[in-house]
Amino acid sequence: MIIRTDASTNIGSGHVMRCLTIAKNLEKQNVDVIFWMKDLPGHLINYVQQEGFETINRAEKAELYLIDHYNIDEEWEKDHRQYTDKIVVIDDLANRPHDCDLILDQNFLPNFESRYDELVPKHCIRLLGPKYLIMRDEFIEARLKEKERNNHIERILVFMGGSDPTDETIKILKALSQFGNSFEHIDVVVGNGNINKEEIKRICDRQGYDYHCQIDYMAKLMQKADFSIGAGGSTTWERCYVGLPSSSTIVAENQALTTKYAHELGAVLDLGWHEKVTVETYVDLLLKLKNREVEVNQIGRIGLSLTENTFPNPWIDEVMELLT
Repeated sequence: MIIRTDASTNIGSGHVMRCLTIAKNLEKQNVDVIFWMKDLPGHLINYVQQEGFETINRAEKAELYLIDHYNIDEEWEKDHRQYTDKIVVIDDLANRPHDCDLILDQNFLPNFESRYDELVPKHCIRLLGPKYLIMRDEFIEARLKEKERNNHIERILVFMGGSDPTDETIKILKALSQFGNSFEHIDVVVGNGNINKEEIKRICDRQGYDYHCQIDYMAKLMQKADFSIGAGGSTTWERCYVGLPSSSTIVAENQALTTKYAHELGAVLDLGWHEKVTVETYVDLLLKLKNREVEVNQIGRIGLSLTENTFPNPWIDEVMELLT
């Protein structure tokens, strides 16, 4: 099986990270997984290799191709049918047609069940909505050990995505500097693709915050936290899955609809588009956390209810069916 995906300073790390989750789950089912990735600025090829997977840079024959890439559509997929019998697509946008045998979109939107009706073939299996969340084992374990949250916001987790192309982390650190010791503990997480990671580390060291880079223990940090300041995207659902109240700043077009809808449902605080989110926006948010603690914790409870599953990662069986 070949996974076609990429990471870069512009693309971010989310596609690769969720594909690693898929790969590790399928590896447990004795599936050999290879990653096809381009050598882009901020790529995660070395990280994928460190996680135990072979990487390639061109098409090869495989029983199944899994594609997680916004720049790939029906034309590319039809062209690559010569290399594979089955194609699985991971998507969030529903903005282009696909020639695939299975499509997985884990996002919760008002029309999530029908938005691919005209975009995939009739025979295509559709795994749509939060029932099909792609969750790492650490998050599944964290949900089983669900934290009993009180109404005190003392520990803050900051994670604005692996590359944070709009420099939200720096804005947040400037906002936090105005609060002195108002919060008991601050965890700041960045990815290897963040071009400002060294500056962020220096600020964290100076202000006494815990700095983490390209980690594999995010769920543990989420368990400990009382609130997370984050970006939209797949980490929104990870925060919901462990019942962590959070805010989301929209830093990419693909995050807009899901962030706004999650806000309408009460599962996240939507701060809006990054261009309009300033240091003062984050200062206002931090002030509200101290005055609206009961309301904030209700956000976490709504997140838990939206991500209820009969069992974790039900998409595994569906993908395995294609391989038999």
